[in-house]
Amino acid sequence: MQIDWTNFTPWSAALGGVAIGLAAGIMILLLGRIAGVSGIVAGLLPPAKGDVSWRVAFILGLVVSAALWRLAGAARAPVFDIGYGATILAGLLVGFGARLGGGCTSGHGVCGLSRLSPRSLAATLAFMTSGVLTVFALRHILG
Repeated sequence: MQIDWTNFTPWSAALGGVAIGLAAGIMILLLGRIAGVSGIVAGLLPPAKGDVSWRVAFILGLVVSAALWRLAGAARAPVFDIGYGATILAGLLVGFGARLGGGCTSGHGVCGLSRLSPRSLAATLAFMTSGVLTVFALRHILG
């Protein structure tokens, strides 16, 4: 297997990790809330009174910051090699898994592990193992 080192970007990845960690820390300090994206979105369906504005602001921040990063020329347009149908199916499966696991990668992997949560450690190990096995199966077994 040939590795494409042009996609290896340790500095931007480290900067992104620091930004995510800072945002998660600020959110728990100021709002007392975990920055788990699936939980934030799920809290809008149905929304509790007085609990909408910060959730909408968080989601808008994700979308707007990505758009600004793209407009600045710092990011390439995503390439969907598997098609939109498979991408939508994958997104639905991720959402189902996040609901089943009681949280998503940001909730368990960033916030839960930083709080030394055994449940988040188990969840993070489960979704990382599943991801590795899925990529291996799709790329090396199914071709």
